[in-house]
Amino acid sequence: MSLEALDTIALAEEKARQIRAAAQTEAKKALAEAEAAVTVAVAAADGKAESEVKELIRKADEKAKEDAGVLASNTRNRQAAMKARADRKMEQVVDKIVERIVNG
Repeated sequence: MSLEALDTIALAEEKARQIRAAAQTEAKKALAEAEAAVTVAVAAADGKAESEVKELIRKADEKAKEDAGVLASNTRNRQAAMKARADRKMEQVVDKIVERIVNG
């Protein structure tokens, strides 16, 4: 092989090493950019998820308060109805007792 051919081969090999090194550098740069983008996306997703969870908790608390208010109102209504029935029964019982005492 001639010296010129060996020089051409050496130059080609050096060019290939340079291309490979540039490709590796570019790949590392692309990987770092992708990792940074993923980090930003994950942070955004975390923030959004946290915000959504807070909103769901707020809505659940509102719903619980509404439900508790309805339950309390229903309980007061049932209590008033039971008291009214008890008062009527008491009047009936008192009337019967008075009637038994009077009629003897």
